Amino acid sequence: MEDVNRLKIVLVEKKKTSKWLAEQLDVNPSTVSKWCTNTSQPPLETLIQISQLLKVEVTELICVPQK
Repeated sequence: MEDVNRLKIVLVEKKKTSKWLAEQLDVNPSTVSKWCTNTSQPPLETLIQISQLLKVEVTELICVPQK
C-alpha cells in the first residue's frame, strides 16, 4: 500500500496552504512541511487543533477513506 498523506490532501481540498496552517498554529512552516511529507507527525493535541481549523473530523486527517 502506498503512503498517503491525508493532511496534505485535506489542505488542498480546503484550499489552504501549509504556510497558512503554520501561521494558524504558530509553528515553523518547515514543521508543517515535515507533517505533509510524513517525515514526522504532529502530536495529538495539534492534530485536534488542525481538525478544528480545517473543520474536519480528526479521522479525516489520519484515515484513508474506503472506496
